[in-house]
Amino acid sequence: MKPFLLLATRAEDLPADEEYALFRRFSGLPEDGLVRVRMEAAPLGEIDLDDWSGIFVGGGPFNASDPPERKSAVQHRVEAEFARLLDDVVARDFPFLGACYGVGTLGAHQGATIDRTHQEPISVVEVERTAAGAADPLLADVPDSFTAFVGHKEAISMLPPSATLLVRGAACPVQMFRVGQNVYATQFHPELDLDGITTRIHAYADHGYFAADELDLTLAAVRRLPVTHTGTILRAFVERYAR
Repeated sequence: MKPFLLLATRAEDLPADEEYALFRRFSGLPEDGLVRVRMEAAPLGEIDLDDWSGIFVGGGPFNASDPPERKSAVQHRVEAEFARLLDDVVARDFPFLGACYGVGTLGAHQGATIDRTHQEPISVVEVERTAAGAADPLLADVPDSFTAFVGHKEAISMLPPSATLLVRGAACPVQMFRVGQNVYATQFHPELDLDGITTRIHAYADHGYFAADELDLTLAAVRRLPVTHTGTILRAFVERYAR
């Protein structure tokens, strides 16, 4: 089997390493089946899609909607590298699944409106499949309504015509979408479990996701409902596209 590629952008080692472990756990991939590249550490270089079964993108600290002058040199480089890669991915309809930052990468590439209108605090939310989502193979083992971990400063407020809405939420209407037949992005985190999001809450406590005195409230918010179905999306992606 050709391996899958995980493109990561987290600079902090603990949440970055845990993210890789969680992608492996929920996808069912062995260590040699999921190769991680940390894009924040060095230029991506050329990616030959023929070398891979598919591509995952993890979450990260970058916001596509930030003004250009507020973006670091690393963020500008990473965004340019994603734009070039997605030119090829979308043209070939190559298997791609971006989690959280996938919205900022694939959404921006497709011309979606990305802004702060539908940001969500770190928490568990209830979302639901659309009719298209119910027919999509990645969501076959997910009920019509399910819970998911979220936490984002920006979101898509308007999808482009090229995108198909698969999962929606009350506070954030675009929770998952597809371009073509094989290119996906989620706003929620299908790779997270309770321990994983707890690690991130502590790691990013000073990154503006919640106020300094809201740590305990945020930890309680991710415990209010169990999250049990989202990881099946990663396994379904691997089962569908492994080659």
